[in-house]
Amino acid sequence: MLRNLSIRDFVIVDRLDLEFSDGFTVFSGETGAGKSILIDAISIALGERCDARMIRRGQTGASITAEFTGDTLARPDLQAWLQAQSLPLKKHGCMVLRRVFDSHGRSRAFINNTPTTLSQLRELGCMLVAIHGQHTQQQLLHTDVQRKILDGYGSLDKVAAKTEEAYRKWQSFIKKYEEAKRCNKDLKIERERLEWEVSELNRLNPQAGEWDNINCEHRRLSQAASLIIGSQEALATLAEADQSIVQMLHNTVHRMRELKEIDAALSETLAALEPAEIYLHEAVHSLTQYVQTINLDPERLEIVETRLASLHSAARKFRVSPEELSQELQTRRAQLDKLSVSEDITDLQSALQIAYDQYLSLAQILSKERKKAAASLSQQVTGAMQDLCMPGSRFEVTLTPTAQAQSFGLETPEFLVASHHAIPTRPLIKVASGGELARINLALRVIVSSTDLNTTLIFDEVDSGIGGAIAEVVGRLLRKLGQKRQILCVTHLPQVAALGHQHMRVKKCNKGNSITTEIVSLIHNERVEEIARMLGGVEITSTTRKHAQEMLEL
Repeated sequence: MLRNLSIRDFVIVDRLDLEFSDGFTVFSGETGAGKSILIDAISIALGERCDARMIRRGQTGASITAEFTGDTLARPDLQAWLQAQSLPLKKHGCMVLRRVFDSHGRSRAFINNTPTTLSQLRELGCMLVAIHGQHTQQQLLHTDVQRKILDGYGSLDKVAAKTEEAYRKWQSFIKKYEEAKRCNKDLKIERERLEWEVSELNRLNPQAGEWDNINCEHRRLSQAASLIIGSQEALATLAEADQSIVQMLHNTVHRMRELKEIDAALSETLAALEPAEIYLHEAVHSLTQYVQTINLDPERLEIVETRLASLHSAARKFRVSPEELSQELQTRRAQLDKLSVSEDITDLQSALQIAYDQYLSLAQILSKERKKAAASLSQQVTGAMQDLCMPGSRFEVTLTPTAQAQSFGLETPEFLVASHHAIPTRPLIKVASGGELARINLALRVIVSSTDLNTTLIFDEVDSGIGGAIAEVVGRLLRKLGQKRQILCVTHLPQVAALGHQHMRVKKCNKGNSITTEIVSLIHNERVEEIARMLGGVEITSTTRKHAQEMLEL
C-alpha cells in the first residue's frame, strides 16, 4: 500500500507531504489546480521518464519519494525479485522508492536508499501500483491491449510469457536450421575449393627454406663458367705465374730475415709479413679445392630453372610470396581438416520439432484457459453494463484463430458489444460511443483489478464522460473495490467524491511571487463545502450544501 508521498520542487509544488489511508481515497479540485501533477509525480517515483522542465521554476533539482508498506511487500513474486536484485526490505517491512533529477537532465533512482537503474525502479513500480488514466479508454480499442486485459483477468500472464518464450526459442531454431542448410551448401563449395588447392600444393610440395636455397643454387649454376675462369685467373696470379704473389712474398720474407740480422728494427715488419705468407698459402689451397668442385651442369641448371618457375607461378596463383608456399600448404591442410558442418541437420530438425511441440503445448493450454476467462469476463462485464445504465447491452470476448502461430498464442481475443439484446455484437471500435466506451472501460478496469495482485490502484479521471445516476454507480463500484484494495481516484464528479473513504482537495495557492499546489485532507464540514462546489455554480447556496450533506450521509 502507498503510505506516504513526498514531493519537492516539482512543477508548481514546492513542498508536499501526503499520508494515505486504506480504502477509497478521492482527489478533487478545480480545473488547473494540479490534480494531474499528483499522478505525474507518482508515475515518476515508479520509474516513468522525467526531464528538467518538470523542475519548479528557480530551483536546480526536484525529488519524489514514495513509501510503501503492508502485506503486498510479502508477496512471493516481489520477494523473489528483490532477492534477484540484492535489494532487501527496510526494517519494519517498508519499501521506499525515490527519484532525484536536476536541471542538467541527470536523473538518479533509489530503492531503499540503494542506487538502482531506471528499469529496476520501473519493474518494482509495476508490482506495487497500477495506474489507469483517461488514455486507457482509447487503448481499449487495440486488440493487443484487449488480449492483455483478458490474460490479466484470467491470471494467464505467466503462461502467456512462457508461450512467448517458447515461440522465440522455436523461431531461433528455425533460423539455425535455415542457416545450417545454407552453410551446408557454402561449406561444400568451400571444401571443394580447399581440396583443389591442397591437391595443387601437394603436387608442388614446397619445402621450408627451399626458395632461398634454390635461388642460391641457380645463381651458382648459371654463373659456373665465370666462376671457373675467375677462380683460375686468381690462382695463376697468386701461385702459378713466374712472378706469382706467393713467390714474391716468399722472397720478400726471406730478404727481411737477412736484413733483420743487420738491424733488429725490422723485426716488427717481419712479424707482419710472416703471417701474411701463411694466410696467402691457405688462400691458394682453398681456391685450388674450390676450382676442383665447380662443374658446368646444364641439365641441373635446367631442372633448377624449371623448379623456380613452378614456385613463382604457384605463388602468383595463391597470392602469396614464394617463401610462404610451404606454410600456405600447412594452413590449407589444417582448414580442410577442421572444415565440418557447423550444425548437424538431423539434430537440428529434431530440436526444431521439440521446440515447436513445446510451444504448441503451451499455446494450447493458453487457448483453453483463455476460453474459460473469455466466458467469465463476458458475463461479468455484461452484468456491470446493466448496473451502469446500459440495459439490454451485451459484452462478448471472441477468440479468433490466427492464420499462423504467433508469439502471443493461437488466437486473437477481441471485445465485442451490442447495445440491445436483439442485435448482434460487433467490434468495440465500431459501435461504442464516447460515453459507452468510458463505462465499458471502467467496468473492465474494476473487474480486472479485483483479481490484480497490486495493492494500490490509481484511477485518473476514468469517470470522464459519465454523470448523474451512472456516476453514483461508478462511485459505489470503486468504494466496493476499495474494501479489498487501496484505491486512489482523481475525479470531477461529486457523486464519486461523496463515496470516498478519504477526500483530498487539490488547490493552487499564491505564495509571494509564486504559485504553488497544495493538497489537504478534508474533514466532514470541508467535504460538504468541496462537494457543494463540485455540484454548484459560481455561488454555493444553502440548497447546494444541503444536497452535498445528503450525498455524504447516504
